[in-house]
Amino acid sequence: MESVTEYEDYRIYMQDYYNERKRVSSFSWREFTRASGFSSPTYLKLVCEGKTRLSPQGAEKVGAAMNLAGFELEYFKSMVTYCHAKTDQERKIAYEAMLELASNNKIKIIGGDAFKYFESWVHPVVRELAPIMPGATPGDIARRCCQRVSAGEVRESLDFMVRVGLLKKKGDAYEQVDKHLKGGGSSAVSVALRYMHQEMARFAEESIIRFAPVERNFTGLTMGVSAEDYKKILQELDVCRKKVAQIALNSRGTERVYRLNLQLFPLTWKEDKSDAE
Repeated sequence: MESVTEYEDYRIYMQDYYNERKRVSSFSWREFTRASGFSSPTYLKLVCEGKTRLSPQGAEKVGAAMNLAGFELEYFKSMVTYCHAKTDQERKIAYEAMLELASNNKIKIIGGDAFKYFESWVHPVVRELAPIMPGATPGDIARRCCQRVSAGEVRESLDFMVRVGLLKKKGDAYEQVDKHLKGGGSSAVSVALRYMHQEMARFAEESIIRFAPVERNFTGLTMGVSAEDYKKILQELDVCRKKVAQIALNSRGTERVYRLNLQLFPLTWKEDKSDAE
């Protein structure tokens, strides 16, 4: 079976471990549970079904029963923490611990680069600025950003994007590489995206005060629609976003880096509030 670092859901890893052992022997849930030090013969089966969960102490025992040791055991324990996190901030911290463990042991996590790119506004902004500022130092790029960022953070961002192939360095200049980072349906990448959306929404709120109306554009519409019309509106927004992206792609030059937020969200619950929960 695949290495534990190929997973971000500990329940799936445990199930795969059980299935592999079962395929080549008479392995049972009772045996698996007993080896992990639990008395209930079906406890780990219930864990894998999502009906109960592992505690930090339980993660230690189950990991050892699956012959995990060293950084792999620590990775499994961090994965349990990640899966049980209640907030995006807690999930982000736990996943970063998983990434660090893998990196320190020269192992690449699928979706790890996408997570790192989307977890901060710095990377997409620097990716747009660096190519139009040949010869600029990280400090020069940092001073061009409206949001506070250090020269060190810009340098780290540049090094990261060159390493993962989003930027290419030619002499003292950078070029964008037509590459897209994908997380393959990774829940961690979804966490990073939500984190970035929160940052960008906060910047949008601040921009109402920081910039004159001629430098930014805010419009809004409050409306009542059906579920069917909501889907149609999403389609129109997607078409609009693609048209704007094409305009930017064909632009003759970059003077500033802008962020476009397309926001459509409910202001009321459905008539039956239980449908929305």
